[in-house]
Amino acid sequence: MGGVDDLAPIKPQVYYDPRPKEHFDRFHERSRTKEPDWAYELTRLVTSVYAYTLLRVRAIGAEQVPGSGPVILAPNHASFMDHFISGCYLRRKIRFMAKSQLFKPPMQFIYTHGGVFPVRRGARDEEAFITAKRLLERGCLVLMYPEGGRSRTGEIAQRAKPGIGRLALETGAPVIPVAIHGSIYIRNWKRGRFPKVTVMYGSPLRYEVVPSPSRELQQAVADEVLAKIRALHDHLATEGRRAALRRAREARRRKVAAPTSAA
Repeated sequence: MGGVDDLAPIKPQVYYDPRPKEHFDRFHERSRTKEPDWAYELTRLVTSVYAYTLLRVRAIGAEQVPGSGPVILAPNHASFMDHFISGCYLRRKIRFMAKSQLFKPPMQFIYTHGGVFPVRRGARDEEAFITAKRLLERGCLVLMYPEGGRSRTGEIAQRAKPGIGRLALETGAPVIPVAIHGSIYIRNWKRGRFPKVTVMYGSPLRYEVVPSPSRELQQAVADEVLAKIRALHDHLATEGRRAALRRAREARRRKVAAPTSAA
């Protein structure tokens, strides 16, 4: 697909949202009390068709994601499509945590009705954590990026933001590390270039509940999650998409054949 220098430019990151906390209370309240509606299904249909066709998204290890109960999905983040790519091979609905700047008309209608809730980056947004914890208490699948914002180069950050460590420790929900390989090049769509994107789901990471974890413990857990994501991503980059998919298919066949052999 080319190197980093071949990437189409994107707008600079904007971390500060001048709107007060109270402006976002209604979005949190809806996420905490209502399920995603038709807007989620419509958005999922449109983005999944795009992902399956032009991006040729393929998934490895989707069975690692529990079919029910509270789960934290933790992908690396290089494209605006990563939310949708993470879930297009999962039957469960994903509740997304998205930057507050996105919550503006007309798109905020889609976000709120699609079950998305805002986070005010750089503001130590307690409301976002309260919403995420409420959703996990209800047995939802919540997506949170360990890196925080998008990577501009496709390289995974060396250090995670501590938030995902805090959420995992305070709730005890299993964390699924997810490597998305190739999505950095989605930004080149205006040049008529569409990458092959591969998603690899890792084994669940589980942590004992700690009601008030220290900042150091939060950071340690977050860094461990990010290290797992990096290992999966590096494996995809080294092995290659075709070989990784073939190995996954062979592993599934052996797993299916095992009970018959044992009998």
